[in-house]
Amino acid sequence: MKRKLSLLGAVVLSAMLLVTGCGSSGGQKAGDTKAPAGSEKGVFRVGLEAGYAPFNWTQMDAAKGGVKIDGGAEYAGGYDVEIAKRIAEGLDKELVIVKTEWDGLVPSLTSNKIDAIIAGMSPTADRKETIDFSDIYYQSDLIMVVKSGSAYENAKSIQDFKGARITAQLNTFHYSVIDQINGVVKETAMDNFPAMRVALESGMIDGYVSERPEGVSAQAANSAYKMVEFTEGFQTSAEDTAIAVGVAKGSELTAKINEILKGISEEDRVKIMDEAIKNQPAAN
Repeated sequence: MKRKLSLLGAVVLSAMLLVTGCGSSGGQKAGDTKAPAGSEKGVFRVGLEAGYAPFNWTQMDAAKGGVKIDGGAEYAGGYDVEIAKRIAEGLDKELVIVKTEWDGLVPSLTSNKIDAIIAGMSPTADRKETIDFSDIYYQSDLIMVVKSGSAYENAKSIQDFKGARITAQLNTFHYSVIDQINGVVKETAMDNFPAMRVALESGMIDGYVSERPEGVSAQAANSAYKMVEFTEGFQTSAEDTAIAVGVAKGSELTAKINEILKGISEEDRVKIMDEAIKNQPAAN
């Protein structure tokens, strides 16, 4: 009788181990620090939109340095991705790209779903209340993207847009500077740049505020778009037009990332951006 019970216990124990084993298998959870199977390195999980060319975009393969997006079949490329690669290498970690909507980036960071935001994000005072930032890794200027052949393509001052229907991305300082244009029609902010480009080409808006790299990217991708640079432009602070890496408050990554960024010369940063503009997919 004892032998039969022991045998039954062994069967039950084996079944429990099998179930437990099945439950622990599968993909890596967000926020894990361990690398995927087969890798001895930890991971550096970077959040970005993959929709803000030339800083970041989505592509279908690993061509021209694309990095696979976590949990999907697509890849991410762009200036931010190249910077992320260099930081991951300096940290001796494996880069994992987590595609995240703009509004979800800071919450993803504060909830430890990602380790850093490298997404063309400016270190504004408002954001600094919630997260920390690295040193600047890119500095840009504000421009306007309009439709080619429109009445606004030869504008020299932001005041030339009086009466124009203008928008910018939701929850960015780009949207707030629209108020500097006298008599402007400030349209509802939009979630992302692809949506703004579609709205512009369809005639729903007359222009949208952006940064110079995105403007160069837009007109290079589609002749329907024209980037307007100003002799009398928007009033901005240095932190508004700067771009830095977002990290959690008090993170030990800040100092490490700053040290790595110091090793990327200004000449190299310009080359990386030029390559990103050249390599962007036509659809972005």
